[in-house]
Amino acid sequence: MLTFFLVSGGSLWLFAEFILSLLEKMQTQEILRLLRLPELGDLGQFVRSLSATTLDSGGARRSVIGDGPQLLTHYYDDARTMYQVFRRGLSISGNGPCLGFRKPKQPYQWLSYQEVADRAEFLGSGLLQHNCKPSTDQFIGVFAQNRPEWIIAELACYTYSMVVVPLYDTLGPGAIRYIIRTADISTVVVDKPQKAVLLLEHVERKETPGLKLIIIMEPFEEALKDRGQECGVVIKSMQAVEECGQQNHQAPVPPKPSDLSIVCFTSGTTGNPKGAMLTHGNVVADFSGFLKVTEKVIFPRQDDVLISFLPLAHMFERVIQSVVYCHGGRVGFFQGDIRLLSDDMKALRPTIFPVVPRLLNRMYDKIFSQADTPLKRWLLEFAAKRKQAEVRSGIIRNDSIWDELFFNKIQASLGGCVRMIVTGAAPASPTVLGFLRAALGCQVYEGYGQTECTAGCTFTTPGDWTSGHVGAPLPCNHIKLIDVEELNYWTSKGEGEICVRGPNVFKGYLKDPDRTKEALDSDGWLHTGDIGKWLPGEYVAPEKIENIYIRSEPVAQIYVHGDSLKAFLVGIVVPDPEVMPSWAQKRGIEGSYAELCANKELKKAILEDMVRLGKQSGLHSFEQVKAIHIHSDMFSVQNGLLTPTLKAKRPELREYFKKQIEELYSISM
Repeated sequence: MLTFFLVSGGSLWLFAEFILSLLEKMQTQEILRLLRLPELGDLGQFVRSLSATTLDSGGARRSVIGDGPQLLTHYYDDARTMYQVFRRGLSISGNGPCLGFRKPKQPYQWLSYQEVADRAEFLGSGLLQHNCKPSTDQFIGVFAQNRPEWIIAELACYTYSMVVVPLYDTLGPGAIRYIIRTADISTVVVDKPQKAVLLLEHVERKETPGLKLIIIMEPFEEALKDRGQECGVVIKSMQAVEECGQQNHQAPVPPKPSDLSIVCFTSGTTGNPKGAMLTHGNVVADFSGFLKVTEKVIFPRQDDVLISFLPLAHMFERVIQSVVYCHGGRVGFFQGDIRLLSDDMKALRPTIFPVVPRLLNRMYDKIFSQADTPLKRWLLEFAAKRKQAEVRSGIIRNDSIWDELFFNKIQASLGGCVRMIVTGAAPASPTVLGFLRAALGCQVYEGYGQTECTAGCTFTTPGDWTSGHVGAPLPCNHIKLIDVEELNYWTSKGEGEICVRGPNVFKGYLKDPDRTKEALDSDGWLHTGDIGKWLPGEYVAPEKIENIYIRSEPVAQIYVHGDSLKAFLVGIVVPDPEVMPSWAQKRGIEGSYAELCANKELKKAILEDMVRLGKQSGLHSFEQVKAIHIHSDMFSVQNGLLTPTLKAKRPELREYFKKQIEELYSISM
């Protein structure tokens, strides 16, 4: 029998070597018994994504996970609309806790499912008393940060067949004005008085004459009500509208699956935002696809807890939350400050953690920054490799000796109970994903999609824990690639524009037939505008290269460009003005930020560091940039190079740096 004991940092290396040598001498069954590993035969339940798709006669691929060739529209017969989804959770939970919030340094407080359902009915009834109609023609704006009242307002709309239109700060005042006008929004629910003031300014300038009612979640001054009255806008507290509805309660008017549930405006890269019209059936189909894929492995439970910090105005967060509500689970909201997220997670102890790759990168970098000596880094990498070997065999756990010695503290920083992480919105680094799957001891899923297909259309196949792809099609949609002749992408090579068709695909853009026709063809295929490549059942996004290079210490922003007629990639790099001077000084290079940006020796050092990271992350030679240009000004919304949601405007970047890109190619030929 082997007894494990605590050892100091200085003797960990010898201890690790001892463990390794001991394991090498033992028989397989002894190792399984000692480390409590499942028998290899138990892994038969897992399906590799190599066989997770099948081809139809039209060249489209579909998931093999399902009950037949028909695409999945719903998972439960009693949950075909978002209203029914919540009612199902209410029934399952037995009026258990539903929505949680906390004040600084306080434990979470909870609203029960019945409290949420009652408040939603009261708020909805109150809206009907304020000239709103129980109809899919009635659009209600919600302009708030993640909090319980957001969900109550959303459910109020669904209870009476109204449609939610999320608004968010990064859209900018011009876009918000455009959305209110386009969607004929007469009522907006906001969280803070400052947002009410912003909306009133539009009315005062006669830019949104149709806005008649603003409902505020937080307390506000009486003067704000007077200001609204002067321009014909009623200002009321959410509590007052709920009390009005309680006194004038109306029976619910539930929607049908084909009814509109939400109009989600996407910032886009050019022009006015586009309002993607999503039905109840769209949202239900999308999260049902997720349930079908994961049903044999990590099915949602009533005791699941989700930490909510990603914007509710985007469909990724809202679809994952819908899964939790459908099964009677809980959603706890962060305090509103991303810097306090770790503290919120320790208090909440979530089991489900939706994230974006940027946050995963920060977690990864922070972990390795604490391994501040060569020995500590070696030990961390050694432990990660041992656990990654388990992951490759389909074993995901957090109770091995490597967890006890190295990773339990990392897991505790997330609350210690996370069993599922879902990442999307951008490509995730294979190196980061591989490490975190091992270190966090939980299942990490990656998906690809866009608002127009509700959220996701591909998803990691459970048991296939390889990285660098986003899995197979969901059972609710087909996917095909089409030739992009002008960019030299050909389906005969397994590459082309990604197209999606299925019950999760949107109905078009609100009052925008021209852009709807561009996105949806006559056969119902959504043309995403993204370029994809089929692996054996998998898809790789080109932005993954930027996601790897951005981890270079002196790099703040990067744009990687590839000309289809050239044999290599080039890049535009914006250095971090706070980090680069000290990074350069360590390499014997001095100067102001502007001087450093023009320094050829420093440019060479940055390129070498990026290529080093690329090699560590498994980039092929043709995926590495061969030349870079250093640009001193940040890409921003103001200079037109980022969208309001801070995504790169690739066509604008390509045009803006056209001269520099041509020079990079001419010099490097």
